[in-house]
Amino acid sequence: MADNFDVIVVGGGPGGYVAAIRAAQLKLKTALVEAKHLGGICLNWGCIPTKALLRSAEVKRLFDHGAEFGVSAENVKIDLPKIVARSRGVSKQLSGGIGHLLKKNKVAVYDGYGTLEGGGKLSVTKDGKKLAELTSPHIILATGARPRQIPGLEVDGKQIISYFEAMVPETLPKSLLVMGSGAIGIEFASFYRTMGSEVTVVEMMDRIMPVEDAEISALARKAFEKQGIKILTSATVKSAEKGANSVKVTVEAGGSVQMFEVEKVISAVGIVGNVENLGLEKTKVKVE
Repeated sequence: MADNFDVIVVGGGPGGYVAAIRAAQLKLKTALVEAKHLGGICLNWGCIPTKALLRSAEVKRLFDHGAEFGVSAENVKIDLPKIVARSRGVSKQLSGGIGHLLKKNKVAVYDGYGTLEGGGKLSVTKDGKKLAELTSPHIILATGARPRQIPGLEVDGKQIISYFEAMVPETLPKSLLVMGSGAIGIEFASFYRTMGSEVTVVEMMDRIMPVEDAEISALARKAFEKQGIKILTSATVKSAEKGANSVKVTVEAGGSVQMFEVEKVISAVGIVGNVENLGLEKTKVKVE
């Protein structure tokens, strides 16, 4: 028997949970379907935990330059597991807070994947098992996005990694190459460089952080290069050959080809929407 709602929201990220709470505040019977973590990518694997990592990097940088402020410290050490644990703890606490807000506003939360069945119906499944069938005249899709994959440079989670793996490193790589200099790529480049890794950033556009103002981009480049990050713009990663403990990366820039051998490659080349397997073909919805 189906559970009936006025509004169903698919996706518990910053778009979805806010929409669900607001709908409930407007006295609509509301359900939210989320397969992984409340708060979505931003809270669990993006904006929030990266800022926690960068805060640790900032503290490290202050120690490194303490003498400039008349403060000296010796034998400053990095405890990577604690840095990662703090970052994950911040996300966990905030995700729990969202769960409390949903409960407070009487939003029914379903832990599973939502699939449109047509006619205002939506099924919820988890681990291949059907958990519930919901119905509503209004279904909001807020399913977010995932890392884009580049043919021939696919993420394997070990040597070519995405922000998921970069967020929870078990060890600090001595060297890495970052493909893409948007918010995700440049944040990880800065963090790992401060922690001691040799970092190279490859950006296909003619400047880093290409969606930002050109003046800001230029100033940021100077700051990052002063930090010791090597930056290549108008450049393209042509191939990556994985070895036992390293990756040989071929980069084309300015008509010339350069070779880099690094321990890890971070793929930060954008995102694609999570719309596959939603059952859109059973509805009149068209997503382009």
